[in-house]
Amino acid sequence: MNPVWPCLSAAALGALAQPVPVQAPAPATAPAVQAAATDRAIAFPGFNAFPLKGSVRAGGAHPYFAVMVAGSGPTDREWSNPLIPVPSHGGRDLAAWLQGRGIGSLRYDKRFIGSKDPKLDISLDAQVGDIKAAMRTARALPEAKGKKLLLVGHSEGALLSLLAAGEADAALLLAMPGLSMGRVILAQVKAQLDAAGAPAEVAQANLAYLEAAEASIRHDKPLPEAGAQVAPGVVKLARALAQPESRGFVRATLDLDPWALAQRLPVPCAVAWGDRDVQTWQPEAVPPGFNGTVIQVPEANHLFKRETRPRTGLDGASALAAYGDDTPLADLAPLARWLEALK
Repeated sequence: MNPVWPCLSAAALGALAQPVPVQAPAPATAPAVQAAATDRAIAFPGFNAFPLKGSVRAGGAHPYFAVMVAGSGPTDREWSNPLIPVPSHGGRDLAAWLQGRGIGSLRYDKRFIGSKDPKLDISLDAQVGDIKAAMRTARALPEAKGKKLLLVGHSEGALLSLLAAGEADAALLLAMPGLSMGRVILAQVKAQLDAAGAPAEVAQANLAYLEAAEASIRHDKPLPEAGAQVAPGVVKLARALAQPESRGFVRATLDLDPWALAQRLPVPCAVAWGDRDVQTWQPEAVPPGFNGTVIQVPEANHLFKRETRPRTGLDGASALAAYGDDTPLADLAPLARWLEALK
């Protein structure tokens, strides 16, 4: 099952254009983080007592313990995704990095990981309820005794975390969509069409079709017919968004305004992007009503792995080369400084 926002995967983005040879990034100068024996497997009840599985990692002296929320699509607790064609465990790597800063963590599989049940409840309420259940579970863990709770959401997980972060003590939102999901989709597809060299009238036809598809989802209507100029990848994307088992979730999140939610957070918050991210990127302007911290991490991609290639030369397909385990995390010193100051 792949029920949520497939457009936010690099693989889906790359599928809009003709196949592009993937140019490998510069060789890594540091080894990738490997699976550690310090993880402890747990199971806990999620929303409506649905069974969830997770991994706990102990921390150290830092006053916070983290709950990590993965991004869109079939992304598990390790932030592995079958749409990424190389072994990739960015969530596990980040948990190890947090541990190195004295912060333990709980990361968990989303409720639909491994499920083939089309009737499974994957609603917005269910998925946000799972985040809240993970936080309740974390507060009761021995590894989190005496700690405050830091909610760490990535990509779509950052957006969903905004709906639950009021129950945490602080929030770190990584690669948060800087626009509503509906607008992010259009921006992603436009970027891919531009990168593929699509003529203006072809790009306009594709974006108009996608806008009409989003409108049909908002009003629970059938998808529009696609004209001859609409790329097969765009049609496939629209159908994925409109599939019956996930249409309700998509409709509920399509127009969520991340900044309106972020401005209402009652806890310390930081929003961070990699400057080489081609999936969700830092907006040109942050609303003045946002009182949190904005962080840009140099030479970092969507998974905050090291990316030395210029962003202008990257697209959804070529970016994948730096998502794997052979690529180390970027220099996350800007995140470390915020965490060090977190009281």
